[in-house]
Amino acid sequence: MANIRSAYTDGTSFFGARTPASLAEEFGTPLYVYNEVILRQRCRELVSMCKVPGFVVNYSAKANTNKTILQIVREEGLTVDAMSPGELHMDLLAGYDTDHVFYISNNISPAEMKNAIAHKVLVSVDSLSQLDMYGSFNPGGRVMIRFNPGIGAGHHKKVVTAGKETKFGVCPEDQEEAFRILEKHHLTLAGVNQHIGSLFMQPDGYVAAADVLLHLIAGFPASLRSQIEVIDFGGGFGIPYHKYENEPRLDLADLGAQLDKLFIAWKAQHGYEGRFLVEPGRYVVAECGLLLGSVEAVKNNGPRRYVGTDLGFNVLVRPAMYGSFHDVEIYGDAEGERPVMEQTLVGNICESGDIMAKDRLWPEIHENDFVGVLDAGAYGFSMASNYNTRPLPAEVLITEAGEARLIRRRQTLDDLTATTI
Repeated sequence: MANIRSAYTDGTSFFGARTPASLAEEFGTPLYVYNEVILRQRCRELVSMCKVPGFVVNYSAKANTNKTILQIVREEGLTVDAMSPGELHMDLLAGYDTDHVFYISNNISPAEMKNAIAHKVLVSVDSLSQLDMYGSFNPGGRVMIRFNPGIGAGHHKKVVTAGKETKFGVCPEDQEEAFRILEKHHLTLAGVNQHIGSLFMQPDGYVAAADVLLHLIAGFPASLRSQIEVIDFGGGFGIPYHKYENEPRLDLADLGAQLDKLFIAWKAQHGYEGRFLVEPGRYVVAECGLLLGSVEAVKNNGPRRYVGTDLGFNVLVRPAMYGSFHDVEIYGDAEGERPVMEQTLVGNICESGDIMAKDRLWPEIHENDFVGVLDAGAYGFSMASNYNTRPLPAEVLITEAGEARLIRRRQTLDDLTATTI
């Protein structure tokens, strides 16, 4: 029996040997579903993007910290970062050794800084005060500094992480003070990094920002420049969220060729033998994930038709927080033609902003259908909450063999009260 709107997942064999209905029956909804084949494919595309020796793809664990996802990413040769003790804990549980973990800090407490130092991971600091704190706790240690290149990019102002209106990074004009603090604590400048934002779809802005960072480093004293073993250009690689409009992909071949040219010239000019890192972020995991939900109620309020589901912003907050677009599929009995109409997909949270997709043209959705929110593998479960005291959903992996494997059980009501006293 054909589904109503499922061309994308049909074309990618997303559900393997299973169907959305069978997954919902066995594991319940809401349910995060991940496809192992797609995850490994994205990792391999990235790893092969550049040919220069020392090129490394670094995964930002904040996008998805499920241990099984992290294990697959590690198996595919990506390094990983952490931005909290919890993320560091998950990285280590997934089998990463500390040589392949970077701690990217932002306004962290002394306790967190000491924890990162105790684990012997390379720490990146993004302010002069944090650099001084690090030096006081780990004199003679190795450290990275995040600089703000003054160039930002992103699909929303909340994800732009460089430029004069963001909280991130040390301003280049403050570099002399940074060098003074390094000397004060006898620190080695092991790395320099930046991050301009999230979800860029054209290579040019990213390459321009990479060039800015290299020019900044070229101006460092030779004694410091010779210490650098990691240059991290950050990331924010975009993915085509508009699947049903055939949105073009980011041209990784073009991006890789431009970066190779930069890297080769830098190595030749400075004799650099260290690593070049990129942080593709959502590109690694977004497209391997789908959020499956049940349609519980359908109604009209005035001219607007609302499709009520169990997919509130407690399970996927991106549309409510950023106005982000996610394509939606519809699974149910396709026998008999359904009229196309404008519909708004909403959740079960007691907030007027609990809207997953507004005023979209879809075949008429019925109660007891299932819906799939595409490209939910990044910043989906990792940003989910217990708002309205709803348990967190389960997560399932569709393996390379096409079978479904539970990789996180659904939270229970007892879990919700486990930490109360």
